[in-house]
Amino acid sequence: MTAKLPKNINEFMEWPWERIEPYFQELMDREINIVNVNQYLSDWSKIDEYITESFNRLYVRTTVDTTDKDAEQKFNYFLDEIYPNAELKNQNLKDKLLASGLKPEGFEIPLRNMEADAEIFREKNIVIQSQDYKLSTEYDKLVGAQTVTWEGKELTIEQMKPIYQLTDREIREKAWKLAAKRQLQDRDSYNNLWKKFLDLRIEMAHNAEFPDYRAYRWKQLHRFDYTPAEAKQFDLAIEEVIVPIAESFYNKRKQRLGVDKLRPWDLNVDTLKREPLKPFTKADDLERKTLSIFNNVDPQLGEYFEIMRKENLLDLDNRKGKAPGGYCTDFTSIRRPFIFMNAVGIHDDVQTLLHEGGHAFHVFETAQLPYIQQLDVGMEFAEVASMAMELLSAPYLTTGYGGFYTQDEAARARIEHLETSLLFWPYMAVVDSFQHWVYENPNDSRHPSNCDHKWGELWDRYMVGVDWSGIEDEKLTGWHRKLHIFQVPFYYVEYGMAQVGANQIWQNALQDQARTVLNYRKALALGGTVSLPELYKAAGAKFKFDTVTLEQVCGLMVTTIEELEKQLD
Repeated sequence: MTAKLPKNINEFMEWPWERIEPYFQELMDREINIVNVNQYLSDWSKIDEYITESFNRLYVRTTVDTTDKDAEQKFNYFLDEIYPNAELKNQNLKDKLLASGLKPEGFEIPLRNMEADAEIFREKNIVIQSQDYKLSTEYDKLVGAQTVTWEGKELTIEQMKPIYQLTDREIREKAWKLAAKRQLQDRDSYNNLWKKFLDLRIEMAHNAEFPDYRAYRWKQLHRFDYTPAEAKQFDLAIEEVIVPIAESFYNKRKQRLGVDKLRPWDLNVDTLKREPLKPFTKADDLERKTLSIFNNVDPQLGEYFEIMRKENLLDLDNRKGKAPGGYCTDFTSIRRPFIFMNAVGIHDDVQTLLHEGGHAFHVFETAQLPYIQQLDVGMEFAEVASMAMELLSAPYLTTGYGGFYTQDEAARARIEHLETSLLFWPYMAVVDSFQHWVYENPNDSRHPSNCDHKWGELWDRYMVGVDWSGIEDEKLTGWHRKLHIFQVPFYYVEYGMAQVGANQIWQNALQDQARTVLNYRKALALGGTVSLPELYKAAGAKFKFDTVTLEQVCGLMVTTIEELEKQLD
């Protein structure tokens, strides 16, 4: 490439499209052949990495402070001016490579993905996708502004969560209803956003000549290893295998708490009415102890996490104006991850950081791959990286390893994690089944009241054991509070699949932790150069989600919970 890109991403982010376009044009004009294809891919990667990293950095800015007007303005400028033009140029380059017939080494899967991208690409959808991203920012602003006054203090909805763990049931109920009331105040705003999201997605599918948005999205997500029908079969397997186990857990909780009906505010308190686990008070404490855990899992992983601490690649504490949830993104050109979350001092925060740490290690392990196209990993395996790390870290939660807890507290934490994981599968099935219904019935799902009804129907089917009488509106609007439904459609079944894979890896670790961690890291390092079944196999798991596989992994989880409970007797 005759011209040089700036070495500093911050300088690049100030460039208008007029300065960026010549780099793409030079690649379009350059002859490509078997001799120079690797250099061509390297030059293409460099410009695309800067584009991707610019998007990610601007997105981070809008989530760490949803009130930052400058960040919002720059993100919108990027979505209006840079993103559409770069998407078009990138598609032109994909078409050029495909037309060449060249098959560079380690590029089989990226070429497969490019063929799918070419099939669905329509230039007019670029602007629509930009609008979708902008709506995601609106959703974050809506949630980030939700606060309540509790005991004279303004608290975010996230900051209310520790109160749900208190042993006083009346206080829990009062706090839960206060937060729910605040969320319901935005019911119309959620619904208005929803209709805008849905209209954009239906239009994109129509433009690309797909029968529906699900078919379009399936191709967009590069899902070649399973079909929508197989995903729905997974939901049914969860109903058959997991729902009865989940119901038994809820019944056990009800009996231990000594209540006639288990209510939503009873789900986070310790069943033996012990004081809540308090693993940390400040984000720095959370970082330091998590570092010790990672060092015990594998010194190299600990080194990766220390790099993140030193380079300010962590934003962990919750505060007003911060977007909801947690994520790990990457700064692509420098091959560095960034972790965002909303810690409020509960054990779930520990699990979240261990989880996002797994994603971060994925970024580090793939840093040796030369081309950005090789970094595209299906979330069905990317979530294995994160969920497996939660389980691989479990033996090191105690203070003896520099962690958070005494032996008994660690047992409680592990029980909480395993029970939460088991109970997650039915919830995942609700979210996944809801999304299938939405895009199978777009005329119906455009009406929020129909969405409420369907969500409630699925909730009653899969989430058996908790009484929502008198708070039906809170139940029916649960889909409002699942950001994936709004922001990343169909991104949720991956969590359920990955949890199956992660538990298989954990089962291997019980026999040989060191070898299992080594295989885990080797699998992460493959990036997107092999298929999903091959990635699972490399990590020591099977890409299967039938009732037999579910029964096997659940058996281990239930047995371990029983053993840990005996430890506490």
